[in-house]
Amino acid sequence: MTNNIVAIVGRPNVGKSTLFNRLTSARTAIEEKVPGVTRDRLYGVSEWCGRNLVIIDTGGMSFGRDDQITTLVRQQVNLAVDEANLILFTLDGKEGLTALDKEIAELLRRSGKIIIPVINKVDYHEMDVVKYNFYALGFGDPISVSAAHGRGTGELLDQICNLLSLEQDSEEANDIDAVKVAVIGRPNVGKSSMINKLLGEERVIVSQIPGTTRDAIDTFFKHGDQPYILIDTAGMRRKSKVKDAVEYYSVLRSLKAVQRSDLALLLLDGESGITEQDQKLAGYVDQAGRGLILVVNKWDLTKDRGKAREIYLENIKRSFSFVPYAPVVFVSALTGWRLDKMFPLIVQTWQEQHKRIPTALLNELLEDAIAVNPPPNVKGKRVKIFYVTQPEVKPPTFVFFANEPDLIHFSYLRYLENRLRDSFIFSGTPIVIKLKKRQRRGE
Repeated sequence: MTNNIVAIVGRPNVGKSTLFNRLTSARTAIEEKVPGVTRDRLYGVSEWCGRNLVIIDTGGMSFGRDDQITTLVRQQVNLAVDEANLILFTLDGKEGLTALDKEIAELLRRSGKIIIPVINKVDYHEMDVVKYNFYALGFGDPISVSAAHGRGTGELLDQICNLLSLEQDSEEANDIDAVKVAVIGRPNVGKSSMINKLLGEERVIVSQIPGTTRDAIDTFFKHGDQPYILIDTAGMRRKSKVKDAVEYYSVLRSLKAVQRSDLALLLLDGESGITEQDQKLAGYVDQAGRGLILVVNKWDLTKDRGKAREIYLENIKRSFSFVPYAPVVFVSALTGWRLDKMFPLIVQTWQEQHKRIPTALLNELLEDAIAVNPPPNVKGKRVKIFYVTQPEVKPPTFVFFANEPDLIHFSYLRYLENRLRDSFIFSGTPIVIKLKKRQRRGE
């Protein structure tokens, strides 16, 4: 992917995120009629005419203010412009050309990139009329669209493909067998810092203001020969702490990020310890059937690490007893200490998620498990388990066929799961056990 990156740039509240969602056919960017909602670069893929485009959504640019967030947003927009091959300069057809639009135009002109002026919020009958006011920008023929309704976006994608002269690339994002990793945790636990350290660049805004990251941000990259997609997510708070609509939708995006990931890195605060919210997040990952790695951050600040580590591991064992399969790694996202341990764990967890056990081995294990500890009889009925198969991976799923599946207690299922893990490990991934009644011939 060298010549197919498109950045959406413009002032606040012109509909950049709506256009991003329309082009990528996914509601991954937050849409809210409040200026300044999108702050980071948000990545997505658009498929058009058999080609893939990487689309970057950016925060609304503004000048004249020098507060921390505004400055960081400008930095992120500049990075997106540098990274992109083509810029969609998004404008508001309802408000018309503004002084801020002209300032941004000067900035984009200096970039030397291909620029398409995109006039958004244009009604059907205004498509050809409203654009004449925007020729003064000097970027050629603007394209009028309504991102909310999809009008004009097909013509826009055609123009992008024509200008970039794209050739189909077999190594593009959608064709890559990338490991999708969601980075989740409470606000201000160090998620964005870890992403930036892993990537080696300031790809995500980092500040000491809790809740700075509001969108789920996909970043494509390679470590060695293995491709990855890192999904940075908004810090999650308990529902009682979600005070505004934007943060509420951010939490939903974060939970959806877990759903579209292969596995999650749950960051824990090595200073403040484990909270109920951390446990809930781990439970959500487990219920979603995704892999889980517990990452204890800020460990470089801990005194007497050896003794403290033993205590923290005991707390983890007690607090996360429902996900005993999750490996634990102690790191410092700020300094990069022990972050090199992350990628082997991620690859191992991904491999364990896709592990498939031959049916013959499974039934040898079942025979031995029943011989050591047979299922108890219930209400005078003898419970028999005949055989087991593994029909699915990610998560590994095992179906046990029995004569009375409804009578098998959950404690016996836990025993079977433990036997599976003792023999075949499945580190970092939940496994699913299902029971089915064996059908007799003729039934």
